[in-house]
Amino acid sequence: MLITDPKELEKFKTQRRLWQGIPGLEKTKKGRLFACFYSGDHCEDRNNVCLLVKSDDDGKTWSEPIAAAYRSKLFRCYDPCLWIDPLGRLGFLWALAPNRAVYASVCEEPDAEEPVFLPERIIGHDVCMNKPTVLSGGTWLFPIAVWDKIMRFPHIQDSESEQTGAFVYESRDNGKSFVRLGYPESDAHSFDEHMTVELKDGRVMMLIRTRKGIQKSFSADGGNTWTKAVDFDFPTPDSRFFIRRLKSGNLLLVSHYEFTGRNNLTAFLSEDDGKSWNYRMLLDERDAVSYPDGVEDENGYICRL
Repeated sequence: MLITDPKELEKFKTQRRLWQGIPGLEKTKKGRLFACFYSGDHCEDRNNVCLLVKSDDDGKTWSEPIAAAYRSKLFRCYDPCLWIDPLGRLGFLWALAPNRAVYASVCEEPDAEEPVFLPERIIGHDVCMNKPTVLSGGTWLFPIAVWDKIMRFPHIQDSESEQTGAFVYESRDNGKSFVRLGYPESDAHSFDEHMTVELKDGRVMMLIRTRKGIQKSFSADGGNTWTKAVDFDFPTPDSRFFIRRLKSGNLLLVSHYEFTGRNNLTAFLSEDDGKSWNYRMLLDERDAVSYPDGVEDENGYICRL
C-alpha cells in the first residue's frame, strides 16, 4: 500500500492532481520539513491517496511526492498525519476505508538523503489525523476516533465496535504495541478530530470537534476514563483545530474566531494551562481556510499549515 518507487509515484505528481487538502506538517532536528495531504479523483471519496512531500529550504520549495499511501480504486486512503516521535523517527499515518483501519509507516532516519520507510502496519481503528501526545511518564497517547454511521461517506462501512467516539490509544513501548483506552461522552458527536495535552497538574485535557464546535474533557488516569465533554471556552465552528504545548510552557491553540463558516483562522495563547486565552493573533481572514497543523522547531519557531 505504501508506494515509494519513483516510477509509480509519477501518477501522483502536481500537474496530475485536481485537488488536495487535509494537511499535516513536521520538521526534523536538522530542519527538513515534511508535509502530507490527500488527493485523488475529484473529491473525498473512493480512490483517494495520501501523499508525502519534503522541503529542504524551509518551505520555499517542495518536492514531488516521495511516498504515497494508495490501495486501489475500490479503497480510500485519507486523513493522514505526521509525527516525529521522541526517538527522532518520522511516523506517516493514514486511514483506510472500507477497512476502518489506521495504518502507520515509520522512517527511522528522516534526514537521510533518501528517506526509507518501514512496511506499514495497523495500529488502531478508525481515524487518526492529529498528532499524539507524550505524557511526562513516557506513555504515548494517540487520538484515534471510532466513527458511527457517517452517511455522508457511504463507502465507509459501519464500525464493528459498539462504542463510538474520541478514543485514545496508548503505547508504553515506543510504538511497538497499542492498547485502546477510554473516550469522553459528548452530546454533539461529529468527526471528533481530537487532540490531547497533558496539564501541569497531571491531568490530560482533550479537545474534540463536535457539531457545537470544540468541546473539552479531562482524564485524571492517563486516558482510561474521561469527564463528560462540555462546551469550550469560546465559540468555534464544527471544524478541525490544533493545540500543542510550546517549549515556553504555554498552550497554543489554532481555530476560528468571530467566524462566519471557516474564516478568521486565529492563533490563541494560554499562559495558565487553558484556564484563559488572553492572547490571539489573526492568521488568515479568508473564507474556507481550515484544517490547521503545526510544529515548533528546535529554535522555537512555529511552522504551520
